[in-house]
Amino acid sequence: MPKLTETFAKKLPHANSSTDKYWDVEVKGLVLFVGKRSKTWYFQKDVGGQTKRILIGRFPIISAQAARQTALGFALEMGRGAGKVAQIGAPTLEAAMDLYLARPKLRSENHKSGTRAQLERHLKDWMRLPLDEISKAMLVRRRQDMAKTPSGANHVLRSFRTIYNHARRTYDLAECPTMAIEWFEETPDGRIIGDLKEWRQTIDDLSNPIHRVFFEFLLFTGLRKTEALTLQWKQVQEDRIHLPMTKNGRSFDLPILQVHHEILAPLRPLSRQWVFPSPKSVAGHITKPERIKFNPHMHRRTFATVAMEAGVLEEIVGRLLNHTPLSITGQRYTRPSLDALRPAMEIACKEISDRIEH
Repeated sequence: MPKLTETFAKKLPHANSSTDKYWDVEVKGLVLFVGKRSKTWYFQKDVGGQTKRILIGRFPIISAQAARQTALGFALEMGRGAGKVAQIGAPTLEAAMDLYLARPKLRSENHKSGTRAQLERHLKDWMRLPLDEISKAMLVRRRQDMAKTPSGANHVLRSFRTIYNHARRTYDLAECPTMAIEWFEETPDGRIIGDLKEWRQTIDDLSNPIHRVFFEFLLFTGLRKTEALTLQWKQVQEDRIHLPMTKNGRSFDLPILQVHHEILAPLRPLSRQWVFPSPKSVAGHITKPERIKFNPHMHRRTFATVAMEAGVLEEIVGRLLNHTPLSITGQRYTRPSLDALRPAMEIACKEISDRIEH
């Protein structure tokens, strides 16, 4: 039996007919099923004369290292050793991150890629360290290294805490070392665009027409920056914009009007897929909008502020922004229809247009 490493798994050819099975020589119970189109990790063990098989996940979404650590965790839970369990111990930060990000119900793909990029940037030198070797002192020093961006530092520590606590469900780990760390105070950026005539002039002065449309579209929809940047034409329907997965972990339909179609009209011929295309971007769409005086989130806050000042109820504005309701009832049952939200969108867009023109 081979040791199921990342390299070994990559080189395995797909099966021609039936599924091929490869067992790990070190971690008892870890098996890689190789079919015609996919490679899948499982943990398999005979218990009481019956074979129990637990899905770990697809390769390469789940790396070999992450699969090995998961299999070791399952072995511990079933009360028997698995070869080198005691010697391997806690998962590395990289393995724990892979396991956490592989959860099928974890928000959106943008959230997953953003979390990975954030940790690989700020905690790159810790990725191969076992979680139980990352101490409070190390976190305090890293926090100080990021002191110039307090919000960003807090965000990194929160992501680390989430991944660590997720690993505690499987591994025997002490409390997360962030428990006793003092967080930076964050001052919310509540700025809005106070003068929409100035905004109009700033947007008109942009040399790239795609960026001009991007900022105008943000102002008239209240969408988050990433939601707009990654928008595809198939999501733009006659009466709505459909977002299959959003920041709060569920799909969302935003009612749109004729004004939104008019804003986007100049971009229709540019790409069959992306609403805001960029030939220079590997992703195929704009990833970094041009820097202007008014940042993207100011557009979202301005949309909300103008809507409420025009008489739209705060709760309805929250629904247009796809905020998660505070009440349990609101979270589980209440999802207003497009027809219920459309009048609020009409009021908001009319008020924004009036303030730009007058």
